[in-house]
Parts: sequence; structure tokens; C-alpha cells
Amino acid sequence: MARLLLWAGLILLLQLQLGTAYKLVCYFTSWSRQRPSPASFFPNDVDPHLCTHVVYAFASMKNNKIVPKENDDEREIYPQLMKLKERNQDLRILLSIGGWYFGTSRFTAMMSTFQNRQVFIASVLFLLRAHGFDGLDLFFLYPASRGSPSQDRVRFSQLIQELIVTFYEEAHTTGRRRLLLTAAVSGNRDIIKGAYEVSNIARLLDYISVLTYDFHGSWNSVTGHNSPLYGMNWGSNKIDYLNCEYAMKLWEKKGAPPKKLIMGFPTYGRTFDTLISSREPGAPAFGPAPAGNYTKEAGVWAYYEICPFLEKAMKKWINAQRVPYAYMNNYWVGYDNVRSFAYKTAFIKVKNYGGAMVWTLDLDDFKGIFCEQGPYPLVKTIKQILFFQMLDSTLPPQVSPFTRGGEIAMATSPTIFFRAATGSPTSASAPPAGPGALTAGSQSAAPAAAAAGSTAALAPGSTAALARGSTAALAPGSTAALAPGRRGRWPG
Repeated sequence: MARLLLWAGLILLLQLQLGTAYKLVCYFTSWSRQRPSPASFFPNDVDPHLCTHVVYAFASMKNNKIVPKENDDEREIYPQLMKLKERNQDLRILLSIGGWYFGTSRFTAMMSTFQNRQVFIASVLFLLRAHGFDGLDLFFLYPASRGSPSQDRVRFSQLIQELIVTFYEEAHTTGRRRLLLTAAVSGNRDIIKGAYEVSNIARLLDYISVLTYDFHGSWNSVTGHNSPLYGMNWGSNKIDYLNCEYAMKLWEKKGAPPKKLIMGFPTYGRTFDTLISSREPGAPAFGPAPAGNYTKEAGVWAYYEICPFLEKAMKKWINAQRVPYAYMNNYWVGYDNVRSFAYKTAFIKVKNYGGAMVWTLDLDDFKGIFCEQGPYPLVKTIKQILFFQMLDSTLPPQVSPFTRGGEIAMATSPTIFFRAATGSPTSASAPPAGPGALTAGSQSAAPAAAAAGSTAALAPGSTAALARGSTAALAPGSTAALAPGRRGRWPG
């Protein structure tokens, strides 16, 4: 006990000295490689320069020891992951254990005694070091919930303390870089209050990923958005707790330092089966829409499955919550696009949180073949605004334009910005056609037009309408409207 207290005091001092650079934490899942082509995802599909931290989900547990989940993890996947560091030495790669389908019983048994926890910790140290991982991510859903006893709230804190002490001791003894320790935690108010000793775990963990999604889904009797940034005013005095802003504020209020809080960004949407006569948020719902062609899970569509749906669907924007939804026939989906991700990333910067967490890389259009927005359009939106864009909190976030089916898309250049359209804070409608808001069939009033097959270099502040087959190199401040199906060639 004296050893733990001594190290705990030292850890607090060291944690206070940690840098405050933003983090972009990106998960990808072990089962994503089992999806049909071209949606199957492997480590070589990871862009090693896109995220600051890549987290592989998940490992498993047997006899209180961490073990690889898939048969080919140790032989193929772990080595492929480590090759990413050859292209970016600053990339941190973590191994996550847990998840929804993992349940709680194995965590409960492992945490129940000091001896069991020590067996687990020793196995973690061995597995991470043997394969070159940079840290462990605890994805326990959730302590004191889903069959986990109330004692697990305290035991989870004990496990975290014992893990971090071991990591510091091992680094001190061997001279190696200390292993990171992180956790993914609930964004649900009721779970947060019962599951975590927030101030205790927050001072020990390197960062905390708040799962600010799955606020609404096909388990509800009415439609609602998967991950709204703000609460909805339903015309009563009832507070809407199911949104990103409230979840992040609650973790902060309970003692988590803002710079350790990482807000979750879902690259998927939640679907509903609805009445054709009622399409607004809060309309009656009767279960999920059919499973997507690739993810094959009813109620969930990857972003790359949503994009084809949007080509014929009616697209709407919930301005109060800064998120889109769409419907066609009796199918309804609440999802995120580059515009909503831009607002959310701006929110992180204004509130001085630690960064963004993406669930998951493999659900974004990672190959750029479904949405015609280039590879990783959603994650690149976060990266551009988080790391490169100077933010004026009085203005809406900015993203670079081109469109498919009215969707505002992000270009790769960190110096080219497009002001996201804004509207009434209470309307639930399609994005208004503000300055530079490009929708299907819109045209820009441009002083210069690039003919088919031509290339145009645009000076600062200029605009251009580009015909099919043309490309443009844009200087800061310029914008361009691209014909359907075209892609821009952006500087940088």
C-alpha cells in the first residue's frame, strides 16, 4: 500500500506536466476485415499520418489474463499495425479490451481480488511489450451496470491505479517509454453517476474517451439523432440530457480535467423504420431500417452506406442540435457529415477539451469510393479544424466545399476553408443556402469558369464554377463549385 501511495503521488505531479496538444484518437475493429469487399478493413488501410493515436479493438480475456481475440492477431494483425510506425514514428498504437459484446462478467471476476488484478496486469505488460503496443485502453461497458455489481465502481478505480503504478515502475526500471493507460467511458448521465469515481480515475488516466453517441437508436419508440451536439428544446421544462455537450460538461463538473476529455465522433448513423406521414425528429418509430450491405447490422449504417442512400433521400438539418438526418420512403437515419463534424470539432476547441475520438476508421469512407469526397472525409474534417484552423468562436466552423447529393464535403488542404451554412437555431430543416452553401444543382456566381478538361489556378478570394473533367488549385480564400461526380485537386 505504501508503494502504491508513493507512486500515486508522483504520478499526479507527472500528469500535471503532460503536454496539452490535441489528440485525434481513432479506433478500428477486429471484425471490420471480415466485411465484404470493398468495405473490408485491414491495418494497411490506416493512414499513419491521420490520427495521433490508433486503437485496435478488441483484445479478450481468459482466466483473468488479456489475450488476443482473433486467431490471426498475433501472427498477422499486430505486426501489420506496428509497421505503421515505420511511416510515422510519432504515432501511438494502443490495444483496447472490452466492448459491448464482451459483457461485464470477466471484468468483474478479474477485478474482484487484488491477486486477480495482479495476474491481469502482468499479462497486460507482457502482451503489450511483446508486440510493441504503446498502451492499454479499458473499454469496460460499464462498471456497476449491465450485471456488474456496485462494488465494481471502486474496483475499477483500484484497477486503474494499480495498472498505472505498474506502468510507471516498469518504465523507471527499464528506461523504456511508459505505457499509456486510457479508458472509454459512458456519455449517459445515469451510467456516469453510478459507474465511475470520476475525479479518482481522471487524475490517473492519460486521457478519457467519452462515448458521445448512441444517444438514440432503434430501441426507442420515436426517432432521434445518434449523436446530437446540443440538446433539443421539446417545448417543455424537461432538460435534454442525451447530447454531446451535456455529457462532456458532466464529466468536467465531476472532476475530470477538460484537457483529458476526448469527445466521441461516430462515423455511422442510427436508423429507424417510420411512418411515411411523419418524418420529423421525435416521430413514431417501429424498429430499425434493414441492415446495410456491408456492416450487416440492423439499425446501423456506416457513413459509406449512408452516402448512396442520400442520393435519392430527402436531407434535413436539425439546427438546434447541429446534426443532419435523412429519410426516404419509411426509412429514417440520423447521421453525421462533414458539416456536423466541423461544428463538433469547433466545440472541442472553444471548450478547451483534449481532442476527438473516432468510432471508427473502418466506418468512414476510408477508400473514398462511396461518397466521392476522397478517403476519410469525416476524419479529415476533424483533423483540419482541430490542428490547422484558427477558430473565431463568434463564427461557424469552416470547411472546404464540394458536393455529392447536396452533402458538403471536406477537402484535404488545411489552408482552404468553406464557411458552413447557418440558419435559425430552432429550425429542423435542410441547410440554408448561405454564402458558399453548395447543394445539388446549385451554381456559383463566379467571375471565372473552367471549361471541361481545363485546369485553373485561383487567386485568393476568387471563385470558380468547374465543368466536368476540370481541376483547380485553390489559393487561401478561394472557393469552387464542382460538377456532380468531380473531385478537386487541392494544394498541400
